[in-house]
Amino acid sequence: MMLQFLFVVINSGMTSTAAAGPSLTPRSIVLSVLLGSHPPSMPVGRLLEFTSLFGISAGAVRTSLSRMVAAGDLQRRGGAYELTGRLLERQSQQDAGRVGPPTHWDGTWWVAVVTTDRRTVAARREFRSRAVAARLGELRPEVWLRPANIGIPRNLDGVAITRGPLEVGDDHDLVERLWNLEALAASARGLTDSLQDSVRRLAVDGDDALPDAFVRLAAAQRFLRTEPQLPTRLASSEASGVLRSSYDTAVGAFQARLTEFFAARRTTSR
Repeated sequence: MMLQFLFVVINSGMTSTAAAGPSLTPRSIVLSVLLGSHPPSMPVGRLLEFTSLFGISAGAVRTSLSRMVAAGDLQRRGGAYELTGRLLERQSQQDAGRVGPPTHWDGTWWVAVVTTDRRTVAARREFRSRAVAARLGELRPEVWLRPANIGIPRNLDGVAITRGPLEVGDDHDLVERLWNLEALAASARGLTDSLQDSVRRLAVDGDDALPDAFVRLAAAQRFLRTEPQLPTRLASSEASGVLRSSYDTAVGAFQARLTEFFAARRTTSR
């Protein structure tokens, strides 16, 4: 089975840099590797081999797999586990993050306004997470927008969505109110440096470099999944473009090393 790894760690407390050294759980690792697999399915034996890189016992992984099936995050088909439901949408968002924004923009904007009067705290958090994943920027509470150079989901519950020109004076000023462009560019440059270092480490340290490379790839993918992908006439895309290129290179190096790791495990188990 050919795997194309696109990593994002879920609910792991990960920061934007690998240096923070987060503690990864069996759930976060399993979901990450499945989110990065096309199709999003993997035999249980290979999942156990992969998580062993992080010092996680087979028993802990099996317990986590059972809980994820019960929660509806995974389903078991034969001897493999695969993603279901909302996590398939998350994978689509990840895939979109690897592709740069379209060069054409007609000057229109998406505007999304929450129309529900009363929402629970959990509902507000869920909507915020989905809005950020849709690459929308928050102008003020319950009002989100972005340039319409890319599409956005139309299934945001309790939200009125429209598309058209805005009379805002200066589009650049509005974009800077929605996103901190300098911070985004700085994060992209830092993540690029981190990935380039990972490629060097994978070449020198072999399997020992796999866990750290996984964490760094996860941080980069987390950034790319929500990076706003703005039109070039509103914001420079150079830093994020370089990051995408470095990410592709690092994924290739990681996948090659991981393939060798799996092959060695199969050889020693015979």
